[in-house]
Amino acid sequence: MPMKTLGLTSTLAIFAAFPALAELNFNRIASFATPQNMAQGEDAARETSAEIISASEDGMTLVYTDSPLGVIGLVDITDPKAPKAMGNIDVGGEPTTAVFIGNMIFSGVNTSESFTNPSGKLVTIDPATRAITAECDIGGQPDAVAKAPDGSFLAIAIENERDEDAGDGGLPQMPAGYVVKLPVVDGVADCDAQVRVDLTALAEIGAEDPEPEYVDVNAAGEIVVTLQENNHIVVIGADGTVVSHFNAGEVEVSGIDTKRDGRLEFTETKGAVPREPDAIAWIDADHFATANEGDWNGGTRSWSIFNKDGTLIWDSGNTLERAIAEIGHYPEHRSHTKGVELESVKFDTFDGVPMAFVASERSSIIAVYDLTDPASPVLRQLLPSGVSPEGIATIPARNLLITANEVDLRADGLAPAHVMIYERTESLAAYPMLTSAGTDPLIGWGALSGLTAGAEPGQLYAVSDSIYGAMPRIYTIDATQTPAQITAALDITRGGHPAQKLDIEGIAPDGNGGFWVASEGRSDRLIPHAIYNVNDKGEIKQEIALPEALLPHEIRFGFEGITVAGDWLWMAVQREWKDDPKGMVKLLAYNTADKSWGAVHYPLDTPAEGAWMGLSEITLHGDWVYIVERDNQIAGKAVTKKLYRVPVADMQAAELGGTLPVVTKELVHDFLPDLAVLNGYAMDKVEGFAIDSAGTGWVVTDNDGVDDSSGETLFWSIGTMN
Repeated sequence: MPMKTLGLTSTLAIFAAFPALAELNFNRIASFATPQNMAQGEDAARETSAEIISASEDGMTLVYTDSPLGVIGLVDITDPKAPKAMGNIDVGGEPTTAVFIGNMIFSGVNTSESFTNPSGKLVTIDPATRAITAECDIGGQPDAVAKAPDGSFLAIAIENERDEDAGDGGLPQMPAGYVVKLPVVDGVADCDAQVRVDLTALAEIGAEDPEPEYVDVNAAGEIVVTLQENNHIVVIGADGTVVSHFNAGEVEVSGIDTKRDGRLEFTETKGAVPREPDAIAWIDADHFATANEGDWNGGTRSWSIFNKDGTLIWDSGNTLERAIAEIGHYPEHRSHTKGVELESVKFDTFDGVPMAFVASERSSIIAVYDLTDPASPVLRQLLPSGVSPEGIATIPARNLLITANEVDLRADGLAPAHVMIYERTESLAAYPMLTSAGTDPLIGWGALSGLTAGAEPGQLYAVSDSIYGAMPRIYTIDATQTPAQITAALDITRGGHPAQKLDIEGIAPDGNGGFWVASEGRSDRLIPHAIYNVNDKGEIKQEIALPEALLPHEIRFGFEGITVAGDWLWMAVQREWKDDPKGMVKLLAYNTADKSWGAVHYPLDTPAEGAWMGLSEITLHGDWVYIVERDNQIAGKAVTKKLYRVPVADMQAAELGGTLPVVTKELVHDFLPDLAVLNGYAMDKVEGFAIDSAGTGWVVTDNDGVDDSSGETLFWSIGTMN
């Protein structure tokens, strides 16, 4: 099929199933990588971050704090679909929060030399001249900074955080924290008029050592502050005195996963633990919302709404975590601690609708809630974000939502930190593309690594890899719905128990109601390279090991896909083994009738410098064998994410140990434009491809089980395959 035609088909196929537009939704429209703000000649490989973010009063400029570089970064969003770098400004320390009042930026800066000798300042920055125009000594280590809605003052949480490695890491660890209330007059901070509000002797936990974490200010000039480690919330009146304070309470949550065991099982209970809220946001004159991240002894995987008198109005319990699990974003490796770890919350009103935006640090998701009734919030959307969203900004006048995503993973060959921009328009939600919503019991999923077709149009089966080593599974997908639905999960078993030592990367029907699955293998972890035949109950009935001739040449990168051609099973080997010429990788064949082995060589594209090239999938359809070939690069470094096809006539398996015939390949489709459809950064792992019974090609990406990953799973069609 001509590539140009297929590209158009792909774009249409992604959106063709959408019904008529009927409601307003947020969708991501742009992403900005923080290294773009480094000046020419700087070492752009240095770690950078986007932590707390806010917008100018005209909504045209963003400012974010970048702790690793000791700068604030500016982004021009005059055209929000095409954000432009405005560079970084050094602030002389570690910036923690930056906000605009008028045309000036005010940033809290940590200058502490130690935990026991904390210090900090508030700096005033003129973005037009890029100069620091004033500094205020605020006496300690600042965390959050919030401005009064009328711009008349700043509230600063002076945390004076504890040393987690000192003693048992708990409280007290002096000196105590406090809140600074600092007037701003005609755009100038009045340093001498600052008031330091004492918060000692309030909390039940560590009363002598309050650690203010986050602050927000309402229209009446009241400041609400979380004392996270103290599990306490304090309301400071407009006159600067404490008017109310209360313990944030404890929560017992059931129906969640509490064990880090390579399995997603949402049937467990976490006993009552302190909320230990991090971010807090006023939602009206009397109520505020908290994100109950936890730090020392707590973290409840929930967010809450309180009356300022301390009355609990609502708590999300397990509902948000389970909703996140439905879309494949649950971080199983965090099950034993704080799960999805809700860290940030932001309130604003869009077109008359009061809304809360809740950020999950560990699942990289932003939850959008309708707060028309604060006692009964309604979850409207789950938005994909970059890795570890930390800060949230809203610009209702422009229908924009912004997230700052703090983690820079380039040292591990992964994505940099990003600022992401979303717009609320009359449109359908573009994400999720795949969900298990409605399953009972809840089907947890992620790390989809192989795809194959069932008997009906739109019926597909997927497998997940060794991220879930205690839960090898085959998922049934109904792709006729939008989003596509995971409707069932079949555990792969051996002797009646979930099979161990598998790393499943490929699946194909065996023609008898069961499946052939290919395990990539990794000998250093005692996981064999092997083929397994699984019946319709998930039981392993046959195991086929590698032939002796190949064992001396193996490396950890083994099978990535399996397909059936009569008596032959064909497996794509991901990368060159020790006996392969450079740039050649095996398509390995096993004959189920005579138990013989053979192979052909497949020529890989040349990778960019520092990258490698490999195969991710193989599937037979008609006279062609389709191969997914990709590099291991992500975001701006991604180059090759392609679908090739090889004539079936070329698939003549030669005996192992000799010279192998080289197949010819033809480019069918470039996946890179498809990977940009959500306006994020390009995912590295296009792992599954299948052609259903109607001839439609389907593609899925592997989200690595949300481990050092944003967790996004893209699932889409590239149209009819000729």
